[in-house]
Amino acid sequence: MGKVLANEPEGNIDSDPSNIATGNSNNVLNTNEHKAGSHKKTLENQKEEKIECVEKKEEEKAKKVTRKEKSVLQSKLTRLAIQIGYAGTAIAVLTVVILVMKFCIHEFAVKKEVWSSDKTTIYLELFVKYFIIGVTVLVVAVPEGLPLAVTLALAYSVRKMMFDNNLVRHLDACETMGNATAICSDKTGTLTTNRMTVVQSYIGCIHYKQTPNFNDINPAISNLLIHTIAINSGYTSKVILSKDSSTLPTQLGNKTECALLGFVLDLGQDYDALREETPVDKIYKIYTFNSVRKSMSTVLKLEDGFRLYTKGASEIVLKKCDFILGHDGIPKPFSLQDQEDMVANVIEPMANYGLRTLCLAFKHFVHGPAKENETHYDEEPNWEKEDEIIRGLTCIAVVGIEDPVRSEVPGAIKKCQEAGITVRMVTGDNVNTARSIAAKCGILRPGEEFLVIEGREFNHRIRDPATGEVKQELFDQVWPQLRVLARSSPQDKYTLVKGIIDSRVNANREVVAVTGDGTNDGPALKKADVGFAMGISGTDVAKEASDIILTDDNFTSIVKAVMWGRNVYDSIAKFLQFQLTVNVVAVLVAFFGACTINDSPLKAIQMLWVNLIMDTLASLALATELPTEELLKRKPYGRTKALISRTMMKNIIGHAIYQLTVIFVLLFGGAEILDIDSGRIEEAEKHAPPSQHFTIIFNTFVMMTLFNEVNSRKIHGQRNILSGLRRNPVFVGIWVGTLISQIIIIELGGFAFSTKGLSLEQWLWCLFLGIGALLWGQIITTIPTHKLPHLCTWGTSSDAQLDMDAIDGAKLDASPESDDHVGRRGQILWVRGLTRLQQQLRVVRAFKSTLEDLEEKRSIHSFHSLHSIRSSRSHPGPRPISEEAYHHDHHLRSSPPENLYLNTPEIVSTPITPLDHQPFKTKSQSFENVPLIRVVNAFRMALDARYDGHSLSSNYSSQSLENLRMRHHAKIRVVNAFQMDLDSHLDSYDKRSRPSVASLPSLQLRSGPLKKNNLPSSPETDECPSKPWLNRAESIPYADEP
Repeated sequence: MGKVLANEPEGNIDSDPSNIATGNSNNVLNTNEHKAGSHKKTLENQKEEKIECVEKKEEEKAKKVTRKEKSVLQSKLTRLAIQIGYAGTAIAVLTVVILVMKFCIHEFAVKKEVWSSDKTTIYLELFVKYFIIGVTVLVVAVPEGLPLAVTLALAYSVRKMMFDNNLVRHLDACETMGNATAICSDKTGTLTTNRMTVVQSYIGCIHYKQTPNFNDINPAISNLLIHTIAINSGYTSKVILSKDSSTLPTQLGNKTECALLGFVLDLGQDYDALREETPVDKIYKIYTFNSVRKSMSTVLKLEDGFRLYTKGASEIVLKKCDFILGHDGIPKPFSLQDQEDMVANVIEPMANYGLRTLCLAFKHFVHGPAKENETHYDEEPNWEKEDEIIRGLTCIAVVGIEDPVRSEVPGAIKKCQEAGITVRMVTGDNVNTARSIAAKCGILRPGEEFLVIEGREFNHRIRDPATGEVKQELFDQVWPQLRVLARSSPQDKYTLVKGIIDSRVNANREVVAVTGDGTNDGPALKKADVGFAMGISGTDVAKEASDIILTDDNFTSIVKAVMWGRNVYDSIAKFLQFQLTVNVVAVLVAFFGACTINDSPLKAIQMLWVNLIMDTLASLALATELPTEELLKRKPYGRTKALISRTMMKNIIGHAIYQLTVIFVLLFGGAEILDIDSGRIEEAEKHAPPSQHFTIIFNTFVMMTLFNEVNSRKIHGQRNILSGLRRNPVFVGIWVGTLISQIIIIELGGFAFSTKGLSLEQWLWCLFLGIGALLWGQIITTIPTHKLPHLCTWGTSSDAQLDMDAIDGAKLDASPESDDHVGRRGQILWVRGLTRLQQQLRVVRAFKSTLEDLEEKRSIHSFHSLHSIRSSRSHPGPRPISEEAYHHDHHLRSSPPENLYLNTPEIVSTPITPLDHQPFKTKSQSFENVPLIRVVNAFRMALDARYDGHSLSSNYSSQSLENLRMRHHAKIRVVNAFQMDLDSHLDSYDKRSRPSVASLPSLQLRSGPLKKNNLPSSPETDECPSKPWLNRAESIPYADEP
């Protein structure tokens, strides 16, 4: 796409009559264009070769990761299918060998026959018959219906889970959730309602337990209070009052800011009027909220200086306060002892009540004489020195924000605990607030040992003091009792998830599910066995990294996912129990029949019909069971527990014994018992016609299989096998349909199915023996399972297999391309999310917009869009290229200027690198190769080359150049609109979690806060000279928010 856009303008120039020049100038121009085009093709070829090389590396890497990323059930089913396949192949080969050997011994050794040409056809027919029997045994033995059963169970469950607010992106995540033993959940929005309100406040050294009267507050304090809330918050955050008093106000944007804005409305003030008085143009600087600052600050330009408003975590902002406003509005010193007293008397009581505490503060920079709490300056402060700017603050107030626990969450967490799932809360809130919320939710239970720690203490306990690396031995001493991890970062969440998965403390190993909503949660969501992303508050990057999306952001939906996951696991186990019983019986009947009567009692076509019953129809019937609450009363299976339990093995062996006994009795004594002709043949060369004897054997076997299908609905020793049958009409319909089909085959199948019609008495005998499977099942249930040996299991994941997976994972982590797992995955996920922006409808609308429309429609919160509009309008033309430079370098018109790339030092002060401080290995990993940006750059380079080509020609008048510029001005506007829309996307990507290059604050720690030229409201990028063609590039590296 980039090539087409880059080459199209030149073709248009050549075909335009107004662009035709005469004499040597035209020849020189054509020659230069030809050379430039050749050089451009060479560059494009090199670029394509690099991209192909990277794609090959990614494919090789994907092959390595395939087995590592297999789900728990997939690993068990793969091993089980291989074992069954080996056993079936061995029996099939042995059956053919025995049939051939018996024939040869009987024909050539006993009867002394000689192979003659007259009997060649007969012998070959018999050998083909024996081969068909062997193939039939193999077809019946190999569980080829197992993948179908798994797919059907997953597809059916995924469709039903959508109605339970679970949007499953990866099918295997559904069944993996059934094995989950641990859930690491966020607090805000998942365990709580995410509808925040200010319920307590500390203003003017007075603690208010409810909303105070605005007139009771000193005017100096109240004025500062409402201004810092209204201005020092995203202008996209709004609270819309409802016309109906019974309806709650609508909160739009960041919920914490909405709580503060709602507090202003409760005080009877209008924050919109304050924002109109202070438009975005007057905002001089913004220090955005991130996981390092834990605060947000805004600088305003006043007539007498500057004013800084700050809000953030109370214990962090208070440490930067040297003054506090008293009840009279006069600032007074705020000593360290005063801070400790406020923490003990105000903040901790609020936090213990489950409130999130925020501190509001300000600082005044004056050029003239300064008061005690003001800062004097002769020259404008260096806003890049954030630590010096945001200190010496004056505390205005401390507010306590309540985020109520969802009413259904305590019951859901109790169900998880009864199901053997440990719920842990990972949050960025204060430890006291987190402990209070965890107690309300039921995560912390009385009489239970638990651990509540902050992220800093967590890292101190699990890392080696000498090297700083995580030690699994130290980690295993912490995580079993850990229930709440407060003041944690996304990297702490990733470390917790990875450590629990890698731990060998429990024999069955842990299966971990984790929730996340921010961009930085991507690595943890990817690492977890099942990653849940928030559908409402989650970013696109988090959703891309997740396995399941919660469309309602509710923890109860996770519990429903556990139910469906266990139901999928049980559905597959039911199918396995049923299928293996049929496999054992059919294979052994064919084998012993071949050994005794030189033929299989079940013909090839009959065994294929049985195979159809036990594969397709049974998988449909058993995979559509609905989950029940009983599924949450059992412990999870775990990572290493056998797929076929002792109870299932007891049922398989028990029913196989019953069916084999019945079939062999009918085979060897059925003719005498039922007084019918025997269908057995004495000589191998004779073909037995359809007989009632073998038809009864076939019909009885099918009847026992059908009634055993009803038994297979229960795999945990339940006696009532008919419970819940009416809730599954699919099972009933398939069962009845199979029975009717069997009647038709017996009565009308004839020679095609090797059957002969049966009398009513014979049908009753077949039904009686089939119903006997139900009675036999009750007898088997009475056998105590715990007395069976532990060897009566099958399909476990061996320790060797798990060790091999761990080795593979270690090799991948140790590879040079994945030195920093967290950083690299964060970068890849961000780029992937950025690429998806080209599919959004707003991009299409941007193509249709004009610069004038964008000027009118610009969003007040999108500073980059505003900056892009101004730059594009103030510098409408491309950068001029001198004639001397043109003659020295003929490639300027076709090859892109170096400063068009997004990671050059001219645009970003520090090269964009992963967390390991190593630059990207390949060019395809740099941001100019993001498809959307590549299109914009290609379009711009083409226009640049086209415009410069005309500027260098002396044969054109200024009027011709102006006409040319106006003719292509629309194309330039399309490019600018496209790029400005990308700006808008990135600014609104997530107010709480901006896109990041490094996914952690290391980029900012290396290079310090950055600043844009002519953009005081955005501190993240370095100052650089204004370039009309580079309006977008400076706005890429953002510091992420947790």
